[in-house]
Amino acid sequence: MKRILLVLALLGGLMAPMASANAHHGWRKATDAELSAVLPLRAPVEKEHIETEMRTASGITDGNGHYIAGVVLITAGYSADGKYSHYLLVQSPMKMGSLALAPGQYIFGWERDGDDIRIHVHEAVSGKLLGYVEAHRLQSGTRVESLRIWQPASESKAMLQIGRFVVDCTLENE
Repeated sequence: MKRILLVLALLGGLMAPMASANAHHGWRKATDAELSAVLPLRAPVEKEHIETEMRTASGITDGNGHYIAGVVLITAGYSADGKYSHYLLVQSPMKMGSLALAPGQYIFGWERDGDDIRIHVHEAVSGKLLGYVEAHRLQSGTRVESLRIWQPASESKAMLQIGRFVVDCTLENE
């Protein structure tokens, strides 16, 4: 019996650092209900409110009320001119590639750049261009997604996927 207690104590000691490391980034996939609660049906885009395609919504949450979530914009009939195609809600500081994003609302679009795509990120309300990031082609066999935000697999690295392309995202501590 003492041996069993000793083994359990040792295992508990080994598991504690893993649990605290997991709690550090604790991000998980957001549920459909959570995404519906935080993403708008009509996203603020410059001087307009553009309808979103909620079936494309994707996001992650830290379980403490912070979300990184996005959805495809239905831009037909608006003056998007290819400038943007997606809406992104950021409630915890992050880097998309090398571009730092503070909590806020963003819109982005993309264009082909050889074998990659170049994503241009704008503030949603003002339309101000913030910068560009490169997204790289995923391995073959990966499912094509109109938008998918992947929870961190390790440390604070998440990914944002558009089509067959992905950009690394680093979740910052507040």
